[in-house]
Amino acid sequence: MYGAERRSLILESLEREGNVNVNRLASQFSTSRETIRRDLRDMEAAGILKRTYGGAVLTSSNRSDGYEYPLQVREVQHYEEKQRICKAAASFVEDGDMIFLDNSSTTIGLLRYVPRDIKFSVLTNSIQIMLEAGELNNSNIVVIGLGGIFNAKNYSLTGLLSKSCAENFFPDKAFMSCRGVDERSGMTDASILEIEVKRNMLSRSRQFILLADYSKFGLIGAVHMGSLDEVDVVVTDAKADPDKLKMFQDRKARIVIAE
Repeated sequence: MYGAERRSLILESLEREGNVNVNRLASQFSTSRETIRRDLRDMEAAGILKRTYGGAVLTSSNRSDGYEYPLQVREVQHYEEKQRICKAAASFVEDGDMIFLDNSSTTIGLLRYVPRDIKFSVLTNSIQIMLEAGELNNSNIVVIGLGGIFNAKNYSLTGLLSKSCAENFFPDKAFMSCRGVDERSGMTDASILEIEVKRNMLSRSRQFILLADYSKFGLIGAVHMGSLDEVDVVVTDAKADPDKLKMFQDRKARIVIAE
């Protein structure tokens, strides 16, 4: 098991139970107590938890549903589900496409699942996605970065410059996630800093593909991102509640369950 997967499951246990125990985690993951302690140290440094004698407790129990962890924390939340979603979403990328990828933790892994012989352009305001593209060392990918002010919490570029730059493009497809999806509120996000770029790409793309793991449904973030009527395709995981997916069926959006 990769460290990111293990930390993802530790975080799920913390969110479910409020605390974890080193010995139990070591037994659960068939690993050493020192490995678990190292995971907990790293997660404490990221502000997720507070270590205690023999374990740790969650530090965010008093935060609202609209609260969003920093990007480096969100990357390990529901890690396996996000990887499956990225793999399924990558199948929509076609030769010659210009795609937009937002700065969500859900879209970060998408590029690695696109076949290397497909030539396409990526428009993004995400520093992490630019770095991922560089690590792939694939000359068939052209990366276009939207300028702006660096947001250290989310590793994104934001502000009027990002918005102005985004207005020059009409992507074939926009792949985005959000903080929450709710039938009455639509798609909502946690940060106002990146919302204008997201709205621009949502309205300017020929096809909008929403990437949302099961935990997003029913949550409401602080800022409205868009209407559910704007969703062409939603890619989610097998844990998503079928009743909550009916809102997309009613709007004739295509639903893809990533296995």
